[in-house]
Amino acid sequence: MRFASRSLTSYLAAVTAGLSLSCSSGPVEGNVNRIKMIKRQLCGRAGFDLLRERVLLAN
Repeated sequence: MRFASRSLTSYLAAVTAGLSLSCSSGPVEGNVNRIKMIKRQLCGRAGFDLLRERVLLAN
């Protein structure tokens, strides 16, 4: 329990900055989520070329 509280307090500055700054990584996380979804749909059935085309055409 003591280890968990020490590690949480070490992230206090990062959490405070994340909640107080106006910039967000939301658009980046959305793109990552979309690409992961496409990869799951392909499920190892296709190579990189088809994955690349699906990602570029999905916009």
